[in-house]
Amino acid sequence: MTKRFLALVLMCALVGPSWVLADDTALPTAKPEKVGMSSERLERLGDVMQGYVDDNLLAGTVTLIARKGKVVYFESHGYNDKEDGELMENDDIFFMMSMTKPIVSTALMMLYEEGHFLLDDPITKWIPELEGKEVIEKTDDGVARMKPERPVTVRHVLTHTSGLDSNRQLLNDDEKAIARKRGATVEETILARATLPLGFHPGDRWQYGSSTDYVALLVERMSGQNLDDFLRERIFEPLGMTDTHYNIPKSKEDRIVSVYSPSGENNTIELYRAGEFREPTKLFPGTYGLSGTAADYFTFHQMMLNGGEYNGVRYLSPKTVNLMISNHVGDETVYIRGEGYGFGLGYSVLRDVGKAVEPLTPGSFSWGGAWGTIFWVDPAEEMIGIMMTQISSYRHLTVRQKLAVMATQAITESYAHETPPVMGYAVKD
Repeated sequence: MTKRFLALVLMCALVGPSWVLADDTALPTAKPEKVGMSSERLERLGDVMQGYVDDNLLAGTVTLIARKGKVVYFESHGYNDKEDGELMENDDIFFMMSMTKPIVSTALMMLYEEGHFLLDDPITKWIPELEGKEVIEKTDDGVARMKPERPVTVRHVLTHTSGLDSNRQLLNDDEKAIARKRGATVEETILARATLPLGFHPGDRWQYGSSTDYVALLVERMSGQNLDDFLRERIFEPLGMTDTHYNIPKSKEDRIVSVYSPSGENNTIELYRAGEFREPTKLFPGTYGLSGTAADYFTFHQMMLNGGEYNGVRYLSPKTVNLMISNHVGDETVYIRGEGYGFGLGYSVLRDVGKAVEPLTPGSFSWGGAWGTIFWVDPAEEMIGIMMTQISSYRHLTVRQKLAVMATQAITESYAHETPPVMGYAVKD
């Protein structure tokens, strides 16, 4: 099936019961009015996305909104490759960057359900090469090294409170050289840096960094499989996520989206990285690395919103999903997201709608990628929002925040008074 024919099928299916994907898997769809939303108001979302393309601030986007398990909006705007004039299509493949993290965290929680570990087990139980780490801190007298007040636990690496990312400015020259080491695999990279000190006492603060790479290594050592195989066999293939890969096959090269960068005073875009085939790697990080489509990412998070089940197959218990989307970091500021957010096991969690940048319900969980991708799940409204785009820096843009605005303004019937399928637990700060 060609891309152009597939795009026609997807477009025509807006009026039918489902969209047929390239692998003949159906995405469940409904007209917005069937799930308490307005078709007319959802059209505003397309106008906003097209505006960024017209202003040459983004090359293109794919946007998906789903509610009550049904996709109600799925549109592409702009270009897959602006230089070649190739239009963006719904099945195009994006580098998801940090949107890899929730999937890899979920993989580890599947092993949690099999009895491999408890959240407060030290990670040295599986990675003994990390034994003996010190904490390095700046003091009034200079730089001090000390024994950590507690071990790095599985919970710490899932919540980015591990301290495993040292403050490199405090390291000596030999340690700075070690910090630059990178192996052919995640395991090689972690072990090459095993002697580096912790940046703070584990659990003391929230710091975004490489913690999910340790999650990846834990998956590998507990399961006895490399992460690529584990994700494919345990998550992607059973869910029908046929377009999610660490190594994108050569046969899908024409669907890889080019990455752009802002440039000049007006931040108009220029090509940063062409959407080309790249030779396979054995580096399967937890922090980044997966590429995929909006449809695949919807399928994964509809499974999570369903409480760990999809199409009759159970991946997690709803109790585990609730645990993952609860705030585990108290009143720590999750500075990547801003005020009003906490952090669970692989996800940011909206805590305070009066401070958050998105008009979603408290308890909504989300994350984004360094090249502009974003998703959120609002359990109270049983809604999922996904936007895929490729831009190397987006701090000057508000397109990610507007995704939530344009989706929620299209709601005509709120479900917030109903019991949601999953919801994080209220915890004391």
